[in-house]
Amino acid sequence: MKSILLSLSLIFLFSCQNNAQNNPKQQAVIDAKPIEVPLYNGKAKAYFASGCFWCVEAIYEHIKGVDEVINGYSGGHTKNPTYGASNTGNTGHAEAVEVIYDPKVVSFATLVDVYFGTQNVTQVNGQGPDKGSQYRSIIFYQNDEQKQIILEKKGALAKKLNEKIAAEVYPFQKFWVAEDYHQNYERLHPENPYIQNVSIPRLNRFKAKFPELLKDRH
Repeated sequence: MKSILLSLSLIFLFSCQNNAQNNPKQQAVIDAKPIEVPLYNGKAKAYFASGCFWCVEAIYEHIKGVDEVINGYSGGHTKNPTYGASNTGNTGHAEAVEVIYDPKVVSFATLVDVYFGTQNVTQVNGQGPDKGSQYRSIIFYQNDEQKQIILEKKGALAKKLNEKIAAEVYPFQKFWVAEDYHQNYERLHPENPYIQNVSIPRLNRFKAKFPELLKDRH
């Protein structure tokens, strides 16, 4: 279980997060020009990091207009990141998801609303029990329009809560697909204690908060 692994190396992970986020290579990622992913068969792609990707995948897969969600890594300065390398906190990457969606059915702005509405928006370098820079919140933009949507919503939320919002805003560069065993994890492993105690409760909170966005499931 992820939380057990992290608890065994918590001090190490927190010492690593500064290496991941405060170095010239990482700053170059933050300052880079965003890469826009073209539509394919009318479908768009969006990228989010919000703690454990198992949790985030399950949430977005329940939204009308979302075709598929893929787990992976993004936001860092190293090539070909793996789960093990990501967990060191040194790659700069965070666990992230690629959301493949129909923009005629669900907008990027709505996906951003779900993003902010399904996390602890003030938690730095983690979500829930998962702590470390690899679990930090990042929202990726591909063009100026998306960046403006993100910044406006983040600013409005900060004003509403009178709190600093932890999510970082990055130009999208590249998404690295995670290992096969991480894909569809919540659906394939409902008996997993982490899924039962963290992922499913987070998914249920999403369902209660955004019932109008849920796919019809018969």
